[in-house]
Amino acid sequence: MRESIGLKKLTENQWLLILAFFTGLGSGGAAVLLKTLIHWISSGLTGWFSEGTDYLLLFVYPGLGMLISMLLVRYVIRDDISHGVTKVLHAVSSDESRIRPHNTFSSILTSSITIGFGGSVGAEAPIVYTGAAIGSNLGRKFGLSYKNITILLGCGAAGAVAGIFRAPMAGILFTLEILLFNISMNSILPLLTSSVTAAAVSYLLLGYDVSFTTSIDPFMMANIPYYIFLGLFCGMVSLYFIRMTMFMEDRIHSIGNAYLRWLVSSIALGVLIYVFPPLYGEGYTGLEHMLNGAPMKAVGDSMFDVFFDNGWLLLAFFFVIMLAKVVTMSFTNAGGGVGGTFGPTLIVGGIAGFLVARFINLTGIHTLPEANFALVGMAGLMAGVMQAPMTAIFLIAEITGGYELLMPLIITSLVAFGVIRIFEPYSIYSKRLARRGELLTHDSDSAVLTLLHISSLVETDFIPVRMEATLGDLVGAITKSRRNLFPVLDENGVFQGFISLDDIRSIMFDREKYDSVHVYELMSMAPDFVLEDERMDAVMAKFEATGAWNLPVLDAGRKYVGFVSKSKIFTSYRNRLRDVTQE
Repeated sequence: MRESIGLKKLTENQWLLILAFFTGLGSGGAAVLLKTLIHWISSGLTGWFSEGTDYLLLFVYPGLGMLISMLLVRYVIRDDISHGVTKVLHAVSSDESRIRPHNTFSSILTSSITIGFGGSVGAEAPIVYTGAAIGSNLGRKFGLSYKNITILLGCGAAGAVAGIFRAPMAGILFTLEILLFNISMNSILPLLTSSVTAAAVSYLLLGYDVSFTTSIDPFMMANIPYYIFLGLFCGMVSLYFIRMTMFMEDRIHSIGNAYLRWLVSSIALGVLIYVFPPLYGEGYTGLEHMLNGAPMKAVGDSMFDVFFDNGWLLLAFFFVIMLAKVVTMSFTNAGGGVGGTFGPTLIVGGIAGFLVARFINLTGIHTLPEANFALVGMAGLMAGVMQAPMTAIFLIAEITGGYELLMPLIITSLVAFGVIRIFEPYSIYSKRLARRGELLTHDSDSAVLTLLHISSLVETDFIPVRMEATLGDLVGAITKSRRNLFPVLDENGVFQGFISLDDIRSIMFDREKYDSVHVYELMSMAPDFVLEDERMDAVMAKFEATGAWNLPVLDAGRKYVGFVSKSKIFTSYRNRLRDVTQE
């Protein structure tokens, strides 16, 4: 592609910067498009509501949006596009940073319908998937190396975050901290190029205001102990958020029929939204009311609002909303909708901060600024759920203009991060991949082992022999082979052992034994074996434990596939290490 447009003299690093700029344009434009579509759909469905309108439609809309999205995914897109950030991590860890071209638009289409119809999820994960797909496909189109395709994929993700939040610094930190790319400071320039470009596109098309207007009070040192307590609370809420999400989605997915799964999820979601209106849609409008010290406006048209003259009942209402937001998010995603956990994390965090401040204020222990604590709580829960304290600190500061609260943002985020790390070593995005051993990490050794696959390392040019074969048959196989190992198989192709040339050298020329000595008398048992889909860290552990240089590779039925050698793994490791580390 580079040659076809007459720019052969540019180096790959120069091309990387050029493509980072265009990736930023694409991801920024995609972010604006997604936000606009969500607004249009939502306004069209609810903008005509007025006093006395039957809000029973809030029961129907989310399920209808989920159904449309599910049908599009099943019959048009025909690919799993849920959990966008996790999919990006999987692409880097297991798919050579390749993302299918349809992901440049499919997540925008389905998530705008899901969220516009009131699905209780966020738009950020789908747009990250979209931006990453733009970067990945541009890199592949222009023939970049795996290393630079990965960087360009990260540029797309960074641009997506920068575009949807108009927060370029947060976009860069998101890529470096959450997506776990093992890249050096040399890669900051293309990430910065993409993020700033995307943010500029968003500012140009959406205006220059911050994403959330706030009414915050000046920071007071006397409130530091309460920000520490908020960090502890956010850490525990983060644990609930991660584990409840995993539990709910696993349980919902255990319903085998997709339409029954949708029906159960849509009914449950509709009931919860009808009873608790703040759960409808992304929830950013209610969050903004909290950030401006007006929690009663965030209640919506609730059947319980007549009881909210009692401050403790209002506190209990929002506590239920905080817990239920995780449940409605899970119903939306598992029931067929397309959305992410990023937005719900901000909503739950804002409510958590409000709850702490309102609780302290109701007890009379101290007087706390509730808007400040709602803002800081957003960062605290991001730091816990996503295990990304730096991203949390700078994102919340950028999207709210709350830089004067930088100290409490740091304190609460670090405390929340420390608490969650006691219980959960992985973020909500990486937990599923970590279970399957498919997670690329910041550690170079672990990253390289994750990228290596047994299927690409198996050597199959060994000549197998049957157990009942004679020494003469074995010598015949030796004359045709260039290897010194001979796998021994039974009549069904099941691996039984092996013969090494060194073990039979003393008798291989004794013709008197050619018919009387059989292979089963000469073979040795393998010290261990490797399954063809086994994780590379487990394979290396077997080499370490046995001291072997070659191990047989078997399929699930123990049938022989080939051998894998430690020397070939080391060679592949060195080649991959050059790709993973930025030299």
